[in-house]
Amino acid sequence: MSFALEAAGVSKAYGTVKALDGLTLNIPRGGIFGILGPNGAGKSTLFRIVLGLVRPTTGETRLLGEKAGDIKALRRIGAVIETPRFLPWLTGRETLRMLALASGEKAPDIDGWLTRVALTEAADRKVGGYSVGMKQRLALAAALLTRPELLILDEPTSGMDPAGILEMRALMRELADRDGVTIILASHQLDEVQRVCDAVAILDRGKLVAEGRVDSLTAVGERLRLLASPTARVLEILGDRGVADGPDAVFAALPRAEAPALIAALVKAKVEITEARWIGGDLEKVFLSHTGETDAG
Repeated sequence: MSFALEAAGVSKAYGTVKALDGLTLNIPRGGIFGILGPNGAGKSTLFRIVLGLVRPTTGETRLLGEKAGDIKALRRIGAVIETPRFLPWLTGRETLRMLALASGEKAPDIDGWLTRVALTEAADRKVGGYSVGMKQRLALAAALLTRPELLILDEPTSGMDPAGILEMRALMRELADRDGVTIILASHQLDEVQRVCDAVAILDRGKLVAEGRVDSLTAVGERLRLLASPTARVLEILGDRGVADGPDAVFAALPRAEAPALIAALVKAKVEITEARWIGGDLEKVFLSHTGETDAG
C-alpha cells in the first residue's frame, strides 16, 4: 500500500510542552481522512512538520513517499492551514492569477476553480471585502490551481454558513471521488467529519488514541430501531438483545451484518415492520470516549 502521509515516532517539544509525543500514523492514498483532537492535541503541528515548516524534535515524516519539505512532494500538494491571508486590494481573480504565476503554473484554470468553489460572482471584488468563509473558498481555489494529488486542509469550513458547508462537503467528495485527490483535513465539526470522511485518526496530548474507518468506529454502540407490530413478538424473537422503546418500537442490539436475517425472521413471524433505522454510534461519542473533551479543536 502507498501512503499519502507517514509519521514514524514523531515528537515535537516547545520547551517543556510536547505538541506531539511519539506519534506514528500512516494515512493511505485515496479518499478523505480526518484528523481530530482537542485543542493542543497536535493536529496543526503535524501539518506544519509534514509541510516542512517546522522540524520535529524526533522522528520522521513523509508525504507521497518523499521526506517532509522535499520540493518534489510539495509540488504535488495543495494546503490551507490556519486562517488564510491575502492582499486586500486585489480581487479574487487577481489573487489567483498572482499565486499561479508565483507557483510557476503556466495554464491555470482560474475561472474553473472559481466556479467550483462558488466564487464566480465575487471574483472581481476586492478580497478585503470578503467574509471569512469566502476567504476560505479562495484559499481552497489557490491550493487547487496546480491540480495537486494531495490536499491538506485545516478547518476548511471555518466561517461558512450551513449552505456553504454543504457546498464544501460536496466539493471535497467530488475532488476525492471524481478527481482522485487525496484529502487530509482537521475540523472542529464532528458531524461534518462523520459525513464526509472515509476514515479518521483521533489525537490526544500529541498521541494517537484511535484510528479507523468512520463506519467501523461509529458501529460501537449503534442500535437498530424497529417500528413494528406486535412489539411483543419482536421482543420474543430478539430475546435479551431487544429493549422496548415505548409501545410501538424496539431497540435491537446486534451487528449490521445480522440485520437482514432479523428482518427476514420478523417477516416470517408475520410482524408488520413500518420502519427500521440505525441510530446512535455517532463520531462525537467515539471522540468523547477517547479524549473526554467536548471540543474537537
